Amino acid sequence: MSRIITLRDALGEAMAEEMRRDENVFLMGEEVAEYNGAYKVSKGLLDEFGPKRVIDTPIAELGFAGIGVGAAMNGLRPIVEFMTWNFAVLAFDQIVNNAAKTLSQSAGQFQCPIVFRGPSGSAGQLAQQHSQTFESWMANIPGIKVISCVDPYDSKGLLKSAIRDNDPVCFMESEILYGLKGEVPEGEYLVPIGKAAIRKEGTDVTIVSYNKMMEVVKEAAIQLEKEGISAEVIDLRTIRPMDHQTIVNSVKKTNRVVVVDECWPFAGVSSEVAYEIQKYAFDYLDAPVIRVNSADTSLPYAPTFLDEYLPTPSKVIKAVKEVMYKTA
Repeated sequence: MSRIITLRDALGEAMAEEMRRDENVFLMGEEVAEYNGAYKVSKGLLDEFGPKRVIDTPIAELGFAGIGVGAAMNGLRPIVEFMTWNFAVLAFDQIVNNAAKTLSQSAGQFQCPIVFRGPSGSAGQLAQQHSQTFESWMANIPGIKVISCVDPYDSKGLLKSAIRDNDPVCFMESEILYGLKGEVPEGEYLVPIGKAAIRKEGTDVTIVSYNKMMEVVKEAAIQLEKEGISAEVIDLRTIRPMDHQTIVNSVKKTNRVVVVDECWPFAGVSSEVAYEIQKYAFDYLDAPVIRVNSADTSLPYAPTFLDEYLPTPSKVIKAVKEVMYKTA
């Protein structure tokens, strides 16, 4: 039986279910306990599991990330919540130099089953230091898995899979879509890491995206359908490992691709997608791959800059028409 619940509730359910299932799972981070989470994702967890398993930390990301890594190396399964991945920059030494390298440096003697989670990307007028998108940063690091999604069903199933995974996982959410609603079953289920989802089947063009940009793509696809253009929409869900095969299979059918990515254009996730397409589906392309990214600059505070900076449905529609040579 399914219900309609919000993204925040789906994520909270995932953590609660895994904490009930495994006493080694615990949550730590800023405001996760007494305040029920900055975005209320951890609402009710302190009441159920107590202060030894739901732990409020100081505003010291490097410090509590390090505690989490040490706990994971010693057999526990920490979930470390960052209020935003922008703040997690302070903890990158622990994520990059310790969590990601533990298994390799110890010749397989120590695993590091830890989940680092929190919102990534722009959330409106938050200015340059609070609007960055970190999927491509984290995905560049061997030893780390990167998940980025907003669909409530997928987010619950993928977070449960991430908590059970024996490798460190960076789990990217969206600050402005915690209230997004979707259908989520009541029973136990998992969503596999490393498998993309086809959100809409189509024949004329493939649009690849993830996280909150999927809402932008969905709106664009609806408008394109009204104009007689059938778009196949792929939600990556997992950035590393990436499901290249689903993308390639779609390109072989549609022969045209637009990749929509909130990352900056240089060395972003869309760059990797475009590379894999040209490597494995070059002969099927009837037009060059076009990417729709955030502008190659830091995001200013002024609201007038937001539409210019971020991918929008109109920018996606324009790119689709370009790959279909319908720009006149």
